[in-house]
Amino acid sequence: MSLDEFKHIYYMEWTHRILGRIIGLSFVLPAGYFILRRKVSKRFALGLAGVGGLIGFQGFLGWWMVKSGLKEDGLVAQDGVPRVSQYRLAAHLGTAFMVYTLMVLMGLSVLRQHKYARMDPLLRAKLVESLSTPDVRRLRGTVVGLSHIIFLTALSGMLSPFSFNLGALVAGLDAGLIYNEFPKMGNGYIPPAKELFNPYYTRTSDPSTLSLLAHNIGENPVLAQLDHRILAVTTFTLISLAWLRVLRRPLPPTIKRGMHSVMALACLQVALGIGTLVYMVPTHMAATHQAGSLALLTSVLVLLGRFRVPAAAKLVK
Repeated sequence: MSLDEFKHIYYMEWTHRILGRIIGLSFVLPAGYFILRRKVSKRFALGLAGVGGLIGFQGFLGWWMVKSGLKEDGLVAQDGVPRVSQYRLAAHLGTAFMVYTLMVLMGLSVLRQHKYARMDPLLRAKLVESLSTPDVRRLRGTVVGLSHIIFLTALSGMLSPFSFNLGALVAGLDAGLIYNEFPKMGNGYIPPAKELFNPYYTRTSDPSTLSLLAHNIGENPVLAQLDHRILAVTTFTLISLAWLRVLRRPLPPTIKRGMHSVMALACLQVALGIGTLVYMVPTHMAATHQAGSLALLTSVLVLLGRFRVPAAAKLVK
């Protein structure tokens, strides 16, 4: 590694750490003020404290993840480049998504209460009634399920390009740099079983079935890519079905507009995902695809917030 290459990596990491600290302080300091001055309810204060704790835990997980790349068994034989543990990366990334999700939901709850408090009582009563119909309640359950599977798909998508075999004698392969076609993977839609469940990744001569499955899920880039494809196709199918259901039913306009936004972002995300794969993961397209997963998750959270009605006792007429 040249000095310029080292500087590039160093400043990227340094900037990431500084941004993390700025985010933490910009949340914890105002939250502490509102809690200590009793400007928020006890329930909301507990939520703020929980998010603050998760931000601190996220910093610890970042250190724990980076530390894994300094171990000798984390080096790749061909190029000697340190690789962090994909399991620790999953924990670090998953916690970041949790922090973001909780922040969005708490922010939406504040905005929603403010909106309902300023609304004309007659219009508010009409809106509450429209959100209490059986169709809306069933659709809300569907959107809750969509938020969970989108969260899981986004996490798997961000991990699959970084799924490495951590064996000391094995060259790591980016999962996005193999099977660069869609919808097929090679000659079929599913790679051969010997590639998906390869005893090689268990690093033992006689692996058990459970060990074979567990190690390949976590370390086999072929299976990592297939898992992400399955999750992505399933997510898009479920979103499409929910969107078609919304088109055919009399629902509040805000719900319909929200579902249209989710569908549009899902189509864009699928196009970006296929393009990223076919063009062998160009950095700008991969970054846009990752940002798109967060945008899709946000749109579903915003839609979910539109189903919820603040408690009548908290409304100011």
